[in-house]
Amino acid sequence: MLDMNDPVLGKLKVGGAKGLGVSGMMLIAANLIPLAGVLAWDWSVFHVVVVYWLENVIIGVINVLKMITCSPDPKQINLKGKLKTRISEKLCKVDDEELLKATALTDTFERNQGKLLAIHHYSKLFFIPFFTCHYGFFCLVHGVFVFALLGKDELGGGSMLSSVSLFEEFGELLERAIVVGGFWAALGLMVSHLFSYVFNYLGKGEFRRTAAPILMIAPYGRVVVLHVAILFGAFAVIALGSPLFLLVIMIVGKTMLDLVLHLRAHRKLLANN
Repeated sequence: MLDMNDPVLGKLKVGGAKGLGVSGMMLIAANLIPLAGVLAWDWSVFHVVVVYWLENVIIGVINVLKMITCSPDPKQINLKGKLKTRISEKLCKVDDEELLKATALTDTFERNQGKLLAIHHYSKLFFIPFFTCHYGFFCLVHGVFVFALLGKDELGGGSMLSSVSLFEEFGELLERAIVVGGFWAALGLMVSHLFSYVFNYLGKGEFRRTAAPILMIAPYGRVVVLHVAILFGAFAVIALGSPLFLLVIMIVGKTMLDLVLHLRAHRKLLANN
């Protein structure tokens, strides 16, 4: 269940389309394509979940672009402001010596920001390949799991996990999902994520308020939360005989959750300013 007292949802209710922003509306539009697939193209649960799995791959590719182009600016991150906030939030009193040390540390960081920025850019030589391999393996395992559990009916009821041609069947199932309209759904989601990258990440300067190590772990929270919810929903739909209204509810629920996570992530980056 979504908490309607959540500040992001509260802003969404009050602000309407204005509160969503252009990228939020693009995200909703992209998520309507799977809904059209269910209502007009006779998609099954499997086809819907495959499209959402493809979205994971798209998110990973966009995240690599973010890691390549990120260039943290200490002035925009506002280290001293964060320091004052943290100190004011502490339950115990901070003595003058601790405050002096903390302030000196932020001053040292700002004086050496040129060197630290160069080190950060060199660190991408490690973080980007590591993320690509780790996230790629994560998507592969997740994909095999999804295709094995939900795709067996597409192949006449055979289990992929017992097959020696696992990757051939994986490719065949993916091709079938693409043919029935999955290409357009994946394209819509790709355009939505690319638009957010250009409009929010580059256009609003988010690339100045993050760093490669942070970005390396950023996608996992959103992906895991979404797909745990999607898989639970998919199994519930299958268990109840795949009624159309439950498929629609699953897609609408995913869209709402995706939108909340999207707005929360961008609000957090703006708060760093």
